[in-house]
Amino acid sequence: MKQAGDIPKKFDSISALHRALGFSRPLHPLVSLVNYADIKTPYAQLPKALLLNFYKISYKRNLTDKVKYGQHYYDFDEGGLSFIAPNQVISSAKEENDYSGYTLLFHVDFLSTYPLATRIKTFGFFSYAANEALFLSDREKQTIVSVFENIQQELSNPIDDFSQDVVISHIEVLLNYSNRFYKRQFLTRKSVNHDLLTRMEQLLTMYFDEEQTLEKGLPTVEYLADLLHVSPRYLSDMLRSLTGQNAQQHIHEKLIEKAKIFLTSTHLSVSEIAYQLGFEHSQSFNKLFKKKTNLTPIEFKQSFN
Repeated sequence: MKQAGDIPKKFDSISALHRALGFSRPLHPLVSLVNYADIKTPYAQLPKALLLNFYKISYKRNLTDKVKYGQHYYDFDEGGLSFIAPNQVISSAKEENDYSGYTLLFHVDFLSTYPLATRIKTFGFFSYAANEALFLSDREKQTIVSVFENIQQELSNPIDDFSQDVVISHIEVLLNYSNRFYKRQFLTRKSVNHDLLTRMEQLLTMYFDEEQTLEKGLPTVEYLADLLHVSPRYLSDMLRSLTGQNAQQHIHEKLIEKAKIFLTSTHLSVSEIAYQLGFEHSQSFNKLFKKKTNLTPIEFKQSFN
């Protein structure tokens, strides 16, 4: 049974979170920049799990652990960025605050009427797991901190007709830099990511060769990500950086490869092959095969006879 302490504490407003952290009211009800050094509430009194109804971008520095990727350690000791979208649970296993930095909080309503309200949903890192945070070099740290400082300066000014425009511009710059630095991180981890790609290919080969499709249906991105211990969005973004294809496209490639083997080396009908591959309806299999090969399964089979 879930203990009461395990139930996430929900915060619908930035003001409510400020009160919980021992801060004064935010200068703007829909956006705030928090300095971890200013937290007044003892750590033991803070909720161990939070559910926020707003965006949270955190930069933490002075991390006590080096970052390990595969068998290699990377000395990005300047800290890292993590990204939380509304209604995602945040939990902490640490017993004390052993880091410093900033947290930018902004409500989805703050973005309404701005193009960023739609565009922010395209940044995949809001769906990454905690261990997939963006770790920064010293130069990258300076860039990110300067953006936070610009936001803090703007929030300290009296609100006028341009205040929201300026802050949203800074948020967009922060997200664009984060996107760039994540691309760098994929390159930094290239050898590790190639290992991940190899393991995923092995999992797919085993899945189809052992005919797990008969019992489980088609493999999903979530299934593969769980076995590889990464988040689905991170897996797709990593694969796209390496191969130009996301995880779903890799699944389809392996599926078509297996379908071609059935079509050229067995006497199974197209419907039977579709069933073997985990499709509930052969029409769906036909449509996917035609999309990937420009031939129907029958046309492909006939081309080998």
